[in-house]
Amino acid sequence: MRILFISHYFPPEVNAPASRTHEHCRRWVAEGNEVTVITGVPNHPAGVLFEGYRNDWIQEEDVDGIRVIRTRMFLAANAGFAKRILNYVLFGLTATWASRRVRSPDLVVATTPQFFCGLAGAVIARLKSRPFILEVRDLWPKSIVELGQLKEGLILGLLERLERWLYTSAAGIVVNTRAFIDHIAASGYPREEIELIYNGIDPKQFRPQPPSESLRAQHALSEGTSVAYIGTLGLAHALECFIEAAAPLKSRPELSFLLIGDGAERAKLESLVRDRGLSNVRLLGLQPRPTMPAWIASVDILLVSLRDLPVFETVIPSKIFEFLAQEGKVIVAARGEIRRMTEEAGVAWGIDPENPEALAEAIQEILAKPGEAERRAKAGRLWVEREFVRDTLALRMLRFMEKILQRGPC
Repeated sequence: MRILFISHYFPPEVNAPASRTHEHCRRWVAEGNEVTVITGVPNHPAGVLFEGYRNDWIQEEDVDGIRVIRTRMFLAANAGFAKRILNYVLFGLTATWASRRVRSPDLVVATTPQFFCGLAGAVIARLKSRPFILEVRDLWPKSIVELGQLKEGLILGLLERLERWLYTSAAGIVVNTRAFIDHIAASGYPREEIELIYNGIDPKQFRPQPPSESLRAQHALSEGTSVAYIGTLGLAHALECFIEAAAPLKSRPELSFLLIGDGAERAKLESLVRDRGLSNVRLLGLQPRPTMPAWIASVDILLVSLRDLPVFETVIPSKIFEFLAQEGKVIVAARGEIRRMTEEAGVAWGIDPENPEALAEAIQEILAKPGEAERRAKAGRLWVEREFVRDTLALRMLRFMEKILQRGPC
């Protein structure tokens, strides 16, 4: 099967869409399929071009047997609604233009979270008269409305109509949380054409391992206990709460708080740390994707955090599976599907989001109950290895694509 995949993000970018797309496509190639990915030049989240790349209109490379076609991007940090929309729209246009280089795919797949990428996939599929599969990883425009980046009006109405058109253009839809099925089905799309493919992990990469002594020495983590948030420092993650939880614990010098990543909220968080005079909180910046297993192994407690908004009750951050696969001690500060799943499995500490007092209490409870913390950590690894192995999930998506292909164009 010849698969054309449209993704706004791809390695060496390190966010969840890039990792999921790369690992799925790599598996499909291993199964004998021909996979082409159209993506942009890597610049997320700082809007700065990664070393070794040029912001040319077209450039190609081979990544693990995947043909990768990169297009020119409007380079902008992951902050500011207008600039982000311009970034998204330009990629949709350049991706459609770049698809001329892919002459005869059997089907076209496009992934959100921003649906201008999905829109490009739908247009490309129509131009090539091929079936289109949409992968929904976030609910646009619902999420940007709840984050306060867009209000009721003409633009929102247009985006909502585009959302409905995008669903009806798809021969099949893949989602990564159960809650998304209800949202899409409510628009009139048939449930039987929606496939649930959770995020997952590569168990060869994310597995229990000893801490990295070099990382611990470099960042003075050899003594005491470290609590870390690893990921995008974005509007969705309520990281002010992380800093507020650290404030009353600054009298405990054995506790250190680490923010590892970059994103739209970084400057704001750095300012908050300075204003509060918190020497126990450090922002370490974006770290290379290959170092993530070492980082996870080298900190003591890991945080998964989402804003206290209805849209985030539908979200399952992919990092939770990576943390648990390495027997991490995890606090989930969220409501909804991810909280329910981890509490039912007994693998993490669940607390209400945006509640610094609850976060501080959970940290202290983990320290006070090392036996229980170890039990949940081991249960988490077994749960992920049983339910969320990326190869198994990639093959499930491949079977779904084959089923859609057998039916022909939408």
